[in-house]
Amino acid sequence: MKDAFLRFERFTTGFAMVAACVMMTIAASLGMFQIITRFILEQPAEWSEVLIRFSLVWMVFLGIPMAFRQGAMVCVDVIYRWSPAGLRRVLDWVVFLASMVLVLVIIWWGWDYANRGKVQTVIGLENITMFWAYLALPVGGVFCIIGLIGQLIDPQRHELETAQ
Repeated sequence: MKDAFLRFERFTTGFAMVAACVMMTIAASLGMFQIITRFILEQPAEWSEVLIRFSLVWMVFLGIPMAFRQGAMVCVDVIYRWSPAGLRRVLDWVVFLASMVLVLVIIWWGWDYANRGKVQTVIGLENITMFWAYLALPVGGVFCIIGLIGQLIDPQRHELETAQ
């Protein structure tokens, strides 16, 4: 059961990371497009700025699960280094529970905002509502929960291992 969940977690976290990289590529490409249209062609594309913001929001919330999974939280790393070996598993649970509460709040309010955003249109893209931007919060939160459970089951400390 543990191995099956960890395989599922690796797949979902990997998928979220690939999607985050795609969103970063979209944001960078649209940024370059915006520079060309605004300063070279002198015909700015208003819609590109909105899509850049949307893709950056999605990039962040799809990239967070990998940070959770790799244990890449700087202040927790310091506490983890300074704590005795017996206290480290307790610290893992405290971090897990605190992170889980935060992620659940993000999911709850993100879904609420997404539903409220169904009636808000975006300037420059009148056919798209703010629902799609706010949806990044609950979707990223679900990926975060999977990563957090994976981190609790199979702790990884990539930041500690590569720190100088």
